[in-house]
Amino acid sequence: MSQFPEALKYTKDHEWVSIDGDTATVGITDFAQHELGDIVYVEVDTVGDALKHGDVFGTVEAVKTVSDLFMPVGGEIIELNKAIESQPELVNTDPYGKGWMIKIKLSNSADVDGLLSSADYQKLVGA
Repeated sequence: MSQFPEALKYTKDHEWVSIDGDTATVGITDFAQHELGDIVYVEVDTVGDALKHGDVFGTVEAVKTVSDLFMPVGGEIIELNKAIESQPELVNTDPYGKGWMIKIKLSNSADVDGLLSSADYQKLVGA
C-alpha cells in the first residue's frame, strides 16, 4: 500500500517535494520505490550545480533497472543525503524520511505552483 503524505507536493516523474522557505527537499515517492524494487545505488553528481525544472539531477539504480531523477523545481542543489550513499535501501524503507535525496535552493518559487497535490498524484498513479 503506497503512502501519499498530504503535506508534500509531487511530480509526474514520481518525485516528492517538501518546501521550507526557499529550500526544497526532494526524494522519490513510495509508489516509485515499489515500482523500482530493491534500490542498490543512488548517484547524484550535480551538487553545487544550478539546474532547471525537468533537468536530470542523478540516477537511481535498482536490481533490474536504472532510472533518471528529474528536477521537480529549478534551483541549485545544495545538499545530497550522505546516508543513502552507504545505505541506498533507505529509499525503499523510508522514502519520505531518511531516504530523501537532495536539497535545492529554489531559483523560482513559481515552479512550486506546477507541482501536484497528494490527491492529484494519487489520481495519476491510480491509487
